[in-house]
Amino acid sequence: MPITDLTAHLRTYLEQAFGRPIDLAPLADKGLAHWHVRLIGTGLLARIPKQSQMNLGAVDNLAYEAACFERTAGCGHVPRLARVMEPSPGLPWGALLVEEINGYPAIEPAHIAPIMQALAAIHTLPVPAPEHRPPLLNEQNPMLGLLALIRAQAVYLDHPALSEPSRRVITTRLEALARTIPHLSDKLEPRLISFDAHPGNFLITAAGKAVLVDLEKLRYSYPPLDLAHATLYTSTTWDVDASFELSMPEVAQAHEVWRVAAGPMAEPYLAALVPLRELMWLWSVTWCAKWLTESGKTKTAGAQGEDWSQTNSDHALINHVRARVNDYLSIGCINRVQQECHELARLYPQAR
Repeated sequence: MPITDLTAHLRTYLEQAFGRPIDLAPLADKGLAHWHVRLIGTGLLARIPKQSQMNLGAVDNLAYEAACFERTAGCGHVPRLARVMEPSPGLPWGALLVEEINGYPAIEPAHIAPIMQALAAIHTLPVPAPEHRPPLLNEQNPMLGLLALIRAQAVYLDHPALSEPSRRVITTRLEALARTIPHLSDKLEPRLISFDAHPGNFLITAAGKAVLVDLEKLRYSYPPLDLAHATLYTSTTWDVDASFELSMPEVAQAHEVWRVAAGPMAEPYLAALVPLRELMWLWSVTWCAKWLTESGKTKTAGAQGEDWSQTNSDHALINHVRARVNDYLSIGCINRVQQECHELARLYPQAR
């Protein structure tokens, strides 16, 4: 449904909910998963899903997203959840009304430090007993679960846009990590993580605090995955408005900021920084291969599951994503990330 139609239905709902007309201002289309609409004069923002990145139906997806905001409410680095608008014919995916954060995009390396502090605040939240973790993803072995997800995405590596050298390096590194990384899970306890911590998902407030404003894929897994997603080249250059590059000393400093902010909780995860960084990168590039295929398909009928169709988003956003995907899957970029992993391994010999 076009954003103009969704906004019209949203306006009708809000008039009933607030008892008065609410002026609305759709924001520029920046993401593949949501439209955002400002509720002028209320301090709220409507997050309207385009699809489910967790591959859920509309009702379950909305419950999952609401749980993401609720579970992180105590960390001080996420917007407040104000209202859940259940799916309806006019809003087939429903919507969340959340606090609008006054801030600006993370646009330079200096913004990584507050992002690391925000992530530490999430990672150090109390972890509930296993039976209280749903609906958020809580796999018995998150490492094996992520490997399975990457393998599922890797079937798209046969896309003709991928060069044979790129395909070969990705496949080789996946098989190597699959042999060596599972044992790490024996020493690590799952914590609440974002699993979508690229800098474009944060706003920096006037006070210099980073606020994670996109919360839809949280799960119980391993914090180094978030640290990787916040600092990899394939993350820091992803967003339309938040794009910059980090040197390896800057990445190492980001890790140190997180370690200090997270306190004693951080220590067991330091040995996993490098292998989980590469695993997060493998998730990113195999997703890119998946997007090349799935984005060319027609829009899925009904509010069910994933839907990467280009028709869900503005042309400018799709062109940006395509350029990023092509860059990340190029052999030059792949070799760059591999070299970075080698450099970090020298900085963290315990993480070999």
